[in-house]
Amino acid sequence: MLNLKIDKMKLTMRYRTIIASFLALCLGVLTACSDSSNVSRNDLTYDDILNTGIANTCLELPDSSRDTIQVAPGTQYAVRDLCMEPREYFVKEEPVSKRQKAEFIQGKLLTRYTASLDQIQGTIDANDDGTLTFTEIDGIDFQPATVLLPGGKEVPFLFTMKQFAATTANSTDSINTSTNFKGEFNVPSYRGQVFLDPKGRSLASGYDNAVALPGLADDKRFSNANVKEFVSRKGKMSLNITKIDSDTGEIAGVFESEQPSATDLGAEEPEEVRVRGIFYGRIDSNA
Repeated sequence: MLNLKIDKMKLTMRYRTIIASFLALCLGVLTACSDSSNVSRNDLTYDDILNTGIANTCLELPDSSRDTIQVAPGTQYAVRDLCMEPREYFVKEEPVSKRQKAEFIQGKLLTRYTASLDQIQGTIDANDDGTLTFTEIDGIDFQPATVLLPGGKEVPFLFTMKQFAATTANSTDSINTSTNFKGEFNVPSYRGQVFLDPKGRSLASGYDNAVALPGLADDKRFSNANVKEFVSRKGKMSLNITKIDSDTGEIAGVFESEQPSATDLGAEEPEEVRVRGIFYGRIDSNA
């Protein structure tokens, strides 16, 4: 009798294991097949977003969103909740010989979950000549990032669109899926004025110079590292609107920007970084 009860218990536990495995498999299939694109970030809690990377992504519109937004000359429209999500990074490398041309090498982003720009506010002005002017005002409009190249080189840069001012090339009476904004923006210094380099040098604090022999302090070979600079450089960007929902005023599309990399307060020559990705925003007639 005791052996029979033990056998029944083993059989029951085996069936429970099989049933549990089957239910886990069904749950995994249902989760994988569910359409996560229909889930809005507004419906998620802080715990749902924490450490998932969702906060680093921009909202997207369906491919069928091909509407237009009519604009009136002399009118200003507000751009709200603009989000810029980088997806590809390239660094321009100089050729080894004069016969070769400089080309952009694709790199891998080392910075996790903090690459996108978000909550950016701006305006779109409908000019009298029919062109449109986009102006960035404020928001989370810069993010420090580092790109790893195939050879192992790390290139830090400040991904930004600060004070972005762009216009359309052609005249139009609407914002449509052929609207392209091209313009320039400011790239602030990657380092702050009180940042100390490995030798304790800085622009507003630390040592003025730090070399092994005092007589070499004025040597031109060390002047770039000794004499710090806080310079804002220029970058250029194009925004190509590809999707529009006229009912909600939502727009989405792709962007490409080129900007200089970090110089360690003037100690290094800036490199040219190209960033490609997608963007999302809302246009409001109440500027």
